[in-house]
Amino acid sequence: MKVADKKRLLREMLFARRFEERCYEAYVERNIGGFLHLYPGEEACAHGVLEAADADKDYVITSYRDHVHAIKWGADPRKVMAELYAKETGVSKGRGGSMHIFDVKNRFMGGYALVGGPFPLAAGIAKAIQMKKGEEICICFLGDAANNQGTFHESLNMAKLWNLPVFYVCENNLYGIGTRIDRSTAVVEQYKRVSAYNIPSAQEDGQDVEKVYKAAGKAIKHVRSGKGPYFLELMTYRYRGHSMSDSNAYRARAEERMWSKRDPIIMFRDRLIEDGHLTKEEYTDMDTDILDEIENEVIAFANDSPEPPVSEVERYVLAENDPWVRGGVHK
Repeated sequence: MKVADKKRLLREMLFARRFEERCYEAYVERNIGGFLHLYPGEEACAHGVLEAADADKDYVITSYRDHVHAIKWGADPRKVMAELYAKETGVSKGRGGSMHIFDVKNRFMGGYALVGGPFPLAAGIAKAIQMKKGEEICICFLGDAANNQGTFHESLNMAKLWNLPVFYVCENNLYGIGTRIDRSTAVVEQYKRVSAYNIPSAQEDGQDVEKVYKAAGKAIKHVRSGKGPYFLELMTYRYRGHSMSDSNAYRARAEERMWSKRDPIIMFRDRLIEDGHLTKEEYTDMDTDILDEIENEVIAFANDSPEPPVSEVERYVLAENDPWVRGGVHK
């Protein structure tokens, strides 16, 4: 990876952190309602994997902790924030909210509230690619706790049986809501579970973006070459609770302090400084610019955007409610 790309990647990760922190504040301010699942601590996972993918070809699908993935994959952060604010200018026109970010133009095929929901959808997207003999792949992000769903096993079995071009990425943050993985899962190391389906797999440090990038590059090369699915487990940690309604009282403070010492952004920043590619002053200026951009462009856009009109309350609920369908014209 070139130095310029490393510095850009650091900025993207820092932007993601500040974006999510501002989401937290907006929720407290009651500008965001419903469920809100934040990503701080896991930035190296989404950025390392998607940096190794092809944004002009590949499809991405994930679960409800989805803001950062969408932005990294090309979604306008202003429109993502507007979606959280339930505004008409949001990526899902204010109808989806935090758990349903969707940007088909950039091949971001959605965040999904149902645990385990993306697994079969990713297999379906990959099957469509295969039938069209395309060079694309589908990248499916998932959490460790979702792997106990039946859809996980059914989808992986089918993916290998048909050798589908799908890359499953497990962001293992050790907890399923408030339950630690060793209290809910017999096989704690998730990458070992897919051996039952003869799918190649690996485990990597999810806090080191360069290691993630390298591991993802190897996996993507395998999938794109027509050899079938691949499973990558990334060991990571979320700094906040499962969602805004989670008091986070179940985790030991010592554990949290241990993981905070391996902050993915600080680790990457310090490496660039040690290598002479970045100064502390440049990092501070970068952070200041990001904070200004989020406040003056992202938040301002969300605040100034209109709410969905009441006259369209039924639209997008059922196809038969679409006025274009009712009128016999389908655009």
